[in-house]
Order: sequence, then structure tokens, then C-alpha cells
Amino acid sequence: MPRPNFIELPAPDLAASQTFFETVFGMTMTGFGPTYACTLTGDVDIGLQADQQEATKAPLPVIEVKDLEATLAAVTATGAPVTKPIFSFPGGRRFHFLDPGGNELAAMQVDEQ
Repeated sequence: MPRPNFIELPAPDLAASQTFFETVFGMTMTGFGPTYACTLTGDVDIGLQADQQEATKAPLPVIEVKDLEATLAAVTATGAPVTKPIFSFPGGRRFHFLDPGGNELAAMQVDEQ
């Protein structure tokens, strides 16, 4: 069953945000370049996006799905706008869309191991 597995937060100051989550909650963050870090627990992970060109305006819930293309087809069949087409990132692929309430979400498919 698809479920939220990731929440990406805009983080204009990556170092400050990373230190906050590590200090307050004891989270271990893994860096992916100079503008991104995330937890890798395998549960519901937290991502910090410091690249302002890539960051969303609000937290971005990410829902893990088995078939990204089928999910994209289902989203577009409802008329929901796709805000970012399918793209690859370390560990998988995803796309962003708006739900009927105007909330931006993402659907992602994990790379086969």
C-alpha cells in the first residue's frame, strides 16, 4: 500500500537545519552534496533541501509507490496538475503534483536493489 515515507523541508541554511535536527532529535543526517541532507532510517525520513531553486514553499510529503508511471497516469487522469515531471535522484525517481486542496506532494519509486 502506498504510504508517506519521506518529508522534504525547505532549509535555506542547511547547516543550521541539520544541526537542529541532530541536536534536538538525535537524527543522523547524510549529506548529498552541498545543498541536501536527509535521514536514511527506512521509516519516514526527513530531507533538508537548501537549493532554493529546488525547494518547495512548504513541507513536501513524499508517497512511496510501486509503479511511478502508473501513479503519474492516475494523477493526470484526475486533472491534478503536475508541478515537476519525473526526475531521478540518488535512490530513486519521483514527480511532484498538486492535490485538489492545492497541496504539493510527490510520488516516488525506489530504485531496484
